[in-house]
Amino acid sequence: MGLQPEIELKLDLTPEAAEMFAQWPFLPTESQTAALHATYFDTPDHQLGKRGMSLRIRRSGRRRVQTVKADGHEGAGLFARDEWEMPVRGATPVLDDRTPVAALLGEAVGQVDRMFTVDVQRRTWMVTQDGATIELVLDRGAVLAAGREQAICEIELELKAGDPAALFALARRIDADIALRPGVLSKAERGYRLTAALPTAFRAEPVALDPAMTVGQAFLRIAASCLRQYRLNEALLLDHYTPEALHQARVAIRRMRSALKLFSTVLQALDVTRFQNELRWLAATLGEARDLDVLAARIGDGRIEGPRAAAQGRALQWLASARVRMLLLDLVEWLALGAGLGAKADRLAAPFAATRLRKLRKRISKGGKPMARLSDEARHKVRKEAKRLRYGAEFFTGLFDNKKKRRRRRKIFLGRLESMQDVLGTLNDLVTTPVTLARHGLPADIGTGRAEKADLLTAAAQAHDEFVDARRFWT
Repeated sequence: MGLQPEIELKLDLTPEAAEMFAQWPFLPTESQTAALHATYFDTPDHQLGKRGMSLRIRRSGRRRVQTVKADGHEGAGLFARDEWEMPVRGATPVLDDRTPVAALLGEAVGQVDRMFTVDVQRRTWMVTQDGATIELVLDRGAVLAAGREQAICEIELELKAGDPAALFALARRIDADIALRPGVLSKAERGYRLTAALPTAFRAEPVALDPAMTVGQAFLRIAASCLRQYRLNEALLLDHYTPEALHQARVAIRRMRSALKLFSTVLQALDVTRFQNELRWLAATLGEARDLDVLAARIGDGRIEGPRAAAQGRALQWLASARVRMLLLDLVEWLALGAGLGAKADRLAAPFAATRLRKLRKRISKGGKPMARLSDEARHKVRKEAKRLRYGAEFFTGLFDNKKKRRRRRKIFLGRLESMQDVLGTLNDLVTTPVTLARHGLPADIGTGRAEKADLLTAAAQAHDEFVDARRFWT
């Protein structure tokens, strides 16, 4: 039993793709097969899960192994975490000083009980790729919790020796024949999600930053969070389209693009350009369906439904494309290998973040001052800057949340920023709705009944003034 580093790439695939993979001609002839039954434990209020920990006992044959995992810095697909493992005799966890669980839970350690189970058929191969040794695992089965069940179908590539880049080279070889996507949920997370109401979409999760972090560490954590949000919503869409999941997928793309912009001074220009271009394309492919979803919800005219269904179908076709899969894998690899960050990224993140937020705030304050006299294009630019500032403020919260005064200021600041965004968004709808209707051959009269532009301009000017008066929370 001991602390062991673990680096693995998790990849999701459909049941049909898994069946094809089991017959993939490039697999070694020798493999191992095992039936695994794992029981996961936690307190009734999920104290371990809320701290990013998992506790399980896995049975394979007559052997039982207890494992504690700390999910520290994983991003989309790549998991690097601490693990405590030891054999146990029975089906009850051993919670002594050989694992961190007892110290973490304190008196609540006595409340630890079974939460959910995972049953999988596991097939394992040892593979050589570019001089690296990789354990390749195919898991097929299900997680069961609270009377509910969810299928598990995933590949894990665990690096045993060699360069982590080999994990991605092998993933691309497989994807050339069998479609794969970076996985973002551990088996434990799948189980915890089954114990709650099933989501229709995934909003951005708080990014765990602290003032001791460097600029590079902050960027990697933020970018991984954006990728995770996108993949969670993409998975929902590929299973069943919902307007909210599409919206949140596009939010995740915008958050990633904002992160690339915010940190552009410490990233390689070629990397930023490459990913910005691809992410811009992906956002545009989903934008048509989003525009019609919003229009249908706001106007409710049946004539929109035909073009809307067609746009949704096109969006789903692109999501299933090799171009999107390779973009995701490229991003995961780039982040896993350090994103090309150099010495400039070794500075503390808090002063860097404060400078970026201050500059954005200044541009919005100055650029939006004559709000009622701005052109539609100029006002839209202010709106985009406001989005970037909001994402940045949310990204960097953990760097400036150490005092009650700052938390109070942040709440007011974000509230006023959001109010300004809402009004600017409605104004933008006035401009884009006729264009959207015309593009789909729909009559302009079904877009009537919108608020008067003059009233909205007055409200936007007032919201901008209130935003300018809000005190900065990062000083």
